[in-house]
Amino acid sequence: MTNFDNEEPAHNFCGLPDKYTDYKKAKIVVLPVPYDGTSTYGKGADKGPDAIITSSGYVELYDIEKDIEVYKQGIYTAPQLKVSNSDDPESVNNKILETTRKFIKEGKFVVMLGGEHSISAGFCHALQEKYKNVSVLHFDAHGDTRETYHGSHYNHACVMARIREFVTSLVQVGIRSIDFEEVQTRKPNQHIFFAHEIVDPNNKKWMQKAINKLTEDVFVSIDLDVFDPAIMPSTGTPEPGGMLWYQFLEFIEKVIQQKNVVGFDVVELAPKEGNPAPDFMAAKMIYRMLSMIFWKKIR
Repeated sequence: MTNFDNEEPAHNFCGLPDKYTDYKKAKIVVLPVPYDGTSTYGKGADKGPDAIITSSGYVELYDIEKDIEVYKQGIYTAPQLKVSNSDDPESVNNKILETTRKFIKEGKFVVMLGGEHSISAGFCHALQEKYKNVSVLHFDAHGDTRETYHGSHYNHACVMARIREFVTSLVQVGIRSIDFEEVQTRKPNQHIFFAHEIVDPNNKKWMQKAINKLTEDVFVSIDLDVFDPAIMPSTGTPEPGGMLWYQFLEFIEKVIQQKNVVGFDVVELAPKEGNPAPDFMAAKMIYRMLSMIFWKKIR
């Protein structure tokens, strides 16, 4: 069922008619980046942005919990960034930096859709130019803090090593797989909340501890493999023991209430033919987060 009187929704985020997608009026920009040049196990993250956009056309646009329709703030879906999987990841990040810098300067709230996780560095760098004291909330199964991997400093396995070089604080949640090198090179501004430490539903003290490590302005980077593969099997490197839907939403809402989320990305969806549920889940999660963020702005 589509949200508007069309047989098929428009191919933009939420399937919106032109009235709500005008760039000048839109407060939100969705930037698809179909890049999967450095992944090393399951491929297909370059198909993730298109799958999320397609599924988003079937997400109900009234947010029950916040009693708002955030799409009315205007959502402009930018053209897919012109990248190739043969491109060097550093050059891809430079393109992302230039593109997101423009949107941010023009006052847009940007959501980037990946693609593999290497793309987050350029976006975060653009936000850091405006928000000097920005911190990063990183959801992931993996640490992504290797100094180099497969000969590159900008590999997907190195993205948070690059980001922690220029942000005030890096808070990592849901980690359950790291290399010993990452243990040895852990930095003072890096705070890890491992999956086994947060799994007990009766222990929620970790949530406030994590929030307290963040600065006022926060960039949120969500690798979908932070979720348990029971609900998110469509990732390149699924790991057992991940977060579930309501635990994630409870925590991210606390973050949004207490901090100023200045942008976020969602990466590493590798859609599987015949199973659209993970694609829809990613789209629904993005819309719910936008509802939380703009409810705070407009209430």
